[in-house]
This record gives sequence, structure tokens and C-alpha cells, in this order.
Amino acid sequence: MKTKILSISAFLILGVLLLSCGTSSAQPTETVNASAIRTEAVATYSSSLTQVRVILPTTSATPTVEPPTATPTTDLTATLETPQVANPCYNLLWIEDRSIPDGTNLKANEVFTKTWYVQNNGGCAWAPNFTFSNFGGDPMEGEPLLLTEPIPAGAKREISIKLVVPSGKNGLIQSSWRMTDENGLFFGDTLSVNITVGDVTTPTATSAP
Repeated sequence: MKTKILSISAFLILGVLLLSCGTSSAQPTETVNASAIRTEAVATYSSSLTQVRVILPTTSATPTVEPPTATPTTDLTATLETPQVANPCYNLLWIEDRSIPDGTNLKANEVFTKTWYVQNNGGCAWAPNFTFSNFGGDPMEGEPLLLTEPIPAGAKREISIKLVVPSGKNGLIQSSWRMTDENGLFFGDTLSVNITVGDVTTPTATSAP
């Protein structure tokens, strides 16, 4: 009987010890699980924050448009130079043609001399270095005429130029000449040569019915 009681007591003591060991060993397990849970919760929260930051739309900065800079207006007004003119004291007046009247018919390559009768109707004398030269039209191989003596104001003179009828041209041929001062500036009336070469047909006027 005594032996049986001792066995039961030993069994109870053994059960208490086992229960104590089981209780103490369960506490660390609970601690590990709680830490894992907290770690996982923190990771999940951080991940959720990251996901929110990624998903949230980002606002792009609106570019600032600068107004165009006004270019200063440059004054492009050119300074006009006053054209040089001959001395108003110089003048030449045409009086008449002394040879080869207008419309004279000549042959190609024919040499002729044109003479004008003119007057110095200005207030100043023409100097010896004044030149009578071509002003326009066909020069007809004419050479400029250089005055060799002064021509006083009011004086009348003949001016003659040797010319050649151009070849390869038919019809009316015109040449113009003027006097120039010591600076080469033209002044006075324009003296002209007007000749015809070849057959010049004058159109006849027809009356309308």
C-alpha cells in the first residue's frame, strides 16, 4: 500500500514538473511569434506606404513661358547725299544745226561731220579744259571735243564732231552730246544727231470706214 502511494506521488510530481517545463518552453515560442508578427506588420505598413507613393500621380511642373524680347528698331534711314550739279553760272543754248539735218539718210560706215551752232548764254566763260562729249544714244565712234580756248559769256560758236555711221543697223539712229565743266558735270542743252540708214518705210495712215 505504501509503495502504491509513493508511486502515485512520484507520478504527480513528474506531472507537475512536465507541466512546468511545458509552460516555460511555450513562453519563448509566443515571444518569437509576436516579434515576427510585429516585423511583418511593419514591413507590410512600409510596403503599403511605398505602394501609395508609387501609385499617387506626380504633378509635372508647368513650364514658364517667357515673353519674347522686343528687338530694338534700328534706324535704317539712309543719309541721302546731295547729287553734285554743275555750276549754275554755266549754260549752253542750241541755236541751229549747221550740217546733217535730222532725218538725213546715210550709208553704213559712211564718215560725216555734224556741226551745231551754239551760244554761251551763261554768266561765266567756258574754260579751255571744258569738254563736249557723248551723253547718250549711239556714239557713232565720235571722240570728245576738248576746248582749246575760253569762250566768254554771250559768245556764239560752231561745235563740230566727226562721226561714222554704224554698220548692221537700219532705220533711225540717234546720238546725243553735251558740254561738261572741269569736273565732268554736264550742263546746257542736249545737242542731237538723227540720221536714217537703209530703206525707211513710212507707214501710211488708213482711214476707218
